[in-house]
Amino acid sequence: MKATGIVRRIDDLGRVVIPKEIRRTMRIREGDPLEIYTSSDGEVIFKKYSAINEMAGSAAQVAEVMTKLANCPTVVFDRDHVVAVAGVQKKEFSERRVSQALEEYLESRKNYLYTSHNDAKVCPVEGIDRPAIACSPILASGDVTGAVAFLAPNNEAVANEVQQNLIQAAAQFLGKQIEE
Repeated sequence: MKATGIVRRIDDLGRVVIPKEIRRTMRIREGDPLEIYTSSDGEVIFKKYSAINEMAGSAAQVAEVMTKLANCPTVVFDRDHVVAVAGVQKKEFSERRVSQALEEYLESRKNYLYTSHNDAKVCPVEGIDRPAIACSPILASGDVTGAVAFLAPNNEAVANEVQQNLIQAAAQFLGKQIEE
């Protein structure tokens, strides 16, 4: 654990303000759920809660099935990081952050489809120059909780209609799983 040197007081309603610099660095947005942990030493630890991360095993199974059906690599994200991958090396993608470009699609709740070589390419994983051909946000109880993406199997690949439908089905399935 790293000390920040920032001290905050609890107000009369029991609230503590998390400084803007920490929220920006940790990508904590207004409305994000935080899980609270305590230790025997008196520490109180806030951790971003990720429903997708809680069901990482199911997300990995969905990624495996989608990779076989769509014939291209699949990545499942929570709001911040890669949770599960199939069709690519897991070590390379494990715990990588969501790219800024994908984050913008998530914020706007839009699907991304690369259907023509005139479309802008989006690389969904920060630090990896592998473009996506399709991405869909995972919605649970009206909130964006993550995304599913098909990565381009080669440089010439574009999303076909089957892949467009599969990416949306995978996102809807994971959203329903979270709600239950």
